[in-house]
Amino acid sequence: MIGQSSVALLHCLTCRSKKLLLAKVTHLLSQIRVDDSAVLRSFCLLNQALEQRVMPRSKRSLDHRFINGIEVKKRIISDVRTYTDEQSNMPRLVSILIGDVPEAAVYVRNQVRGAEQAGLPFEQRDWPGDITQEDCKARILAMNDDPTVLGVILQRPVPDLINVRSLQSAIHPLKDVEGMNPASIGNIVYSDVALAPCTAAASVALIKETGLPMQGLEVVMIGHSEIVGKPAAMMLMAEGCTVTVCHHMTRSVAMHSRRADVVVVAVGKAHLVGPDMIKPGAAVIDIGINQIDADDGPKIVGDVDTEAVLVVAGWITPVPGGVGPVTVAILMRNAMVAHQRQIAAGWL
Repeated sequence: MIGQSSVALLHCLTCRSKKLLLAKVTHLLSQIRVDDSAVLRSFCLLNQALEQRVMPRSKRSLDHRFINGIEVKKRIISDVRTYTDEQSNMPRLVSILIGDVPEAAVYVRNQVRGAEQAGLPFEQRDWPGDITQEDCKARILAMNDDPTVLGVILQRPVPDLINVRSLQSAIHPLKDVEGMNPASIGNIVYSDVALAPCTAAASVALIKETGLPMQGLEVVMIGHSEIVGKPAAMMLMAEGCTVTVCHHMTRSVAMHSRRADVVVVAVGKAHLVGPDMIKPGAAVIDIGINQIDADDGPKIVGDVDTEAVLVVAGWITPVPGGVGPVTVAILMRNAMVAHQRQIAAGWL
């Protein structure tokens, strides 16, 4: 295979047309065995260089391989807005921020904007950093009994002295719009995914955007956190996918990821996934958000080396602009579902 690839590579280099050259390399990429990582890496580097020559950077945002999370968000928010416009008196979402947490500010802003677009009242409550666990729990229980509170959002991180899992358990499942209550996560085992964790649900929604048939789809989930990796894996199994979960004790992540139709990454390590870990034509869902120091200052990147993987993948989510916007939209959709279930339960 290596000898044939070398001949093919030399043949490509004789092409005078840049676009023809790119087309030939792309075709050859699709013929490479997924376990031939050395050859695959060489072609990826060549293809990346060619794309930079053929496609100006300013036009890459229009690349069809990028899954546009902002457009997905708009559709979901529009559905929620249609519902809220039909309601005479919507209860409010309550966001809780404990202590001084500057890194949570961007999430709160996005949630406020999403709630406004969806027609959902939103209230931000800031609790002092020295508040006790008992006081937090008592306040949450009071919100459970308040019919004017539709759902409770607990912003993270919380102070070290606060047991976040205990507070998540205190939020009633019918007001758990984030899907973080253990009961909400447990419901996923029984394929009840209507109030699932928002980021996990967002990753599933973005996979569906590719148009790939979910039944029998080979998915590799890299990362097994309680709020993203594990719920996402269970949700995908509920859709009929065959799911492999990789984590820090997996012997060879690449061995698994190179055979997958879809790779979902949620680890929190910048550029963990490169092109030699992806099967040509596969979909890549990048959930990671990391800040790195670039030449022009701090930069937000994902767990995937997007520029490099883009030349191999059939679809990929950008960071930012991919999973993040859809996560906010799923939160608003969960609020709509919570309202419907509270009505069915006789609460409203």
